[in-house]
Amino acid sequence: MLFISLYLRLCKLRCSGAGAVRRSTNYRLKLRFKCSTARQVRMENGHSSESRGALIVLEGLDRSGKSSQSSRLVSYLEGLGFPAELWRFPDRNTSVGQMISSYLSNKSQLDDHTIHLLFSSNRWEKRSLMETKLKSGTTLVVDRYSYSGVAFSSAKGLDFDWCKAPEKGLPAPDLVLFLDISPEKAAERGGYGDERYEQHDFQRKVSQQYKALEDASWKVIDADQAIDEVEKQLREVVLKCVKICKNGKSMSQLWLRDA
Repeated sequence: MLFISLYLRLCKLRCSGAGAVRRSTNYRLKLRFKCSTARQVRMENGHSSESRGALIVLEGLDRSGKSSQSSRLVSYLEGLGFPAELWRFPDRNTSVGQMISSYLSNKSQLDDHTIHLLFSSNRWEKRSLMETKLKSGTTLVVDRYSYSGVAFSSAKGLDFDWCKAPEKGLPAPDLVLFLDISPEKAAERGGYGDERYEQHDFQRKVSQQYKALEDASWKVIDADQAIDEVEKQLREVVLKCVKICKNGKSMSQLWLRDA
């Protein structure tokens, strides 16, 4: 019953999101015909006239340095005068997030399909706020996103396309920074093994699934370098991305072309 309830809840969230997109699109079309200086006009280079924040996602195996580098990037952007916030998924402060936290710390047991839908629901319940923040000009630096959900669940043996399906329609990242490190190197870092998925063999499978998700938005960074060198490389690509979005890059939705 929990599985069915989660699935229906997720479908409702996705439908409400799609409805909001359609209403927004109709509103923009009306403005285009009513006003010769419409503010939502898309240009040939894929840009619109609206400035916004960037959606930047950090992905990688457990203990690859995502959390540390995410915090550093937010501080860096704020120091340059760009509004920025650090987000993490799962967001363990929500009711869904608390269920996920209990599962990850081995305090509860859930079916693999159920926990996957919980992870996805956790992202969908933050979708509206995420879009509001981006449109207001705030850059979001996100520690894990849909790619983690698909990589980890498919590494357990769940169907790859099934894992992607509930994520379709979420805000698409402008930049995905993949911190590349071997499971062996990651295991040498402090705190490894504290949570359910921190096992060598499983992390190798996750790494393989990540490779199948890589697309044009990805930038792969060698996370085995010194932390300051990793940060330097991240800063360069992030600043460029933030400036492009500030100049009016259009927002898009995740994996809808795969539908």
